Amino acid sequence: MKQQYIYLVFTKTGTWLSRTLNFFENSDYIHVSLGLDNPLNNLYSFGRTNPSNPFSGGFVVEDLSEGIYKRFEDTSLCIYRLKVTEKQYYILRKKISPFIISKHSYRYNFIGLFGLWFNLPVNRSFHFFCSQFVSLALTQAGIYRPQKAFGLIKPCDLLQIKALELVYKGTIKSYINEKSYAIEA
Repeated sequence: MKQQYIYLVFTKTGTWLSRTLNFFENSDYIHVSLGLDNPLNNLYSFGRTNPSNPFSGGFVVEDLSEGIYKRFEDTSLCIYRLKVTEKQYYILRKKISPFIISKHSYRYNFIGLFGLWFNLPVNRSFHFFCSQFVSLALTQAGIYRPQKAFGLIKPCDLLQIKALELVYKGTIKSYINEKSYAIEA
């Protein structure tokens, strides 16, 4: 089978919500997205559906040059790639497809964030936060085996995946200027 790559994209914008999350979980990166293509044209995650409103959250297809990232160009960015089999890649695409098709049915799991801080997973139908979604998708595709409930997984936990290969570390602005979205495969 052909070797495929997926990408885990970690960010920290500096918005008030990002700063609040960082207060509870002091980490280099507060948000994680999943990329399936090279270049990273579409990143899948849970976050702001309206860049101007931090309370409008749900499933999002992110672009590093648009939305919240356009407003916060100095966002810290770290991109990792991960080798997966063709079968795992296919399953991952299949698992993400319903989110893309019915993205308006999904909401951000704000209550789950509180559970995360108190080490109590809060699972709600059609509600996710970023690392909860990414870890679930990776697990369903047989790529990741979490050591705890999905509702307790933080972006920093996903950085512990052993096979991750660092591709880029810097700011979004520098990434866009230096790489023009191209990642060497």
